[in-house]
Amino acid sequence: MTTDAFLADCRARLAFDLLSNTWSAVVLWALRDGPGRPRELRERIGGISSKVLTETLRRLQFNGLVERHAYAEAPPRVEYRLTALGRTLLGPIEAFGAWAFEHGDDVMAAQDREAACAPRRHP
Repeated sequence: MTTDAFLADCRARLAFDLLSNTWSAVVLWALRDGPGRPRELRERIGGISSKVLTETLRRLQFNGLVERHAYAEAPPRVEYRLTALGRTLLGPIEAFGAWAFEHGDDVMAAQDREAACAPRRHP
C-alpha cells in the first residue's frame, strides 16, 4: 500500500469516496442525536426523496456507518442509527460545515465571476 494519501489505493481516498455522495454526510448528520425512522429523517433533512434516502441509508449500512433495526410489530417499524464507526465521521462533517459557513460566500462569488466571464462553460 502506498503512503500517498490521495492515490486510488489509499485509505484517505476511501474516506472521500464515502462522503462524496451528496446525501451521505447530510444523513449521517441527521442521525447524530439518535435513531430515526425514514419519515422522520426525510422531515429533518428536507429535499430528499424516499428513494434517494433509502439508497443512501443502504450505502451507509453497507459501509458500516449506519445500522438498521426492524421491529417485529404491526405495522412494521424500521429505525436507523449511527454505528460507532459512523459517529467518528461527525467531527470531519462538522469541520466541513464550519468551512462552508466561513467560505461559502467566497465560493459563490467565484462561481458568479466565472459564470459572468464564460456563461457557456459549467462544471
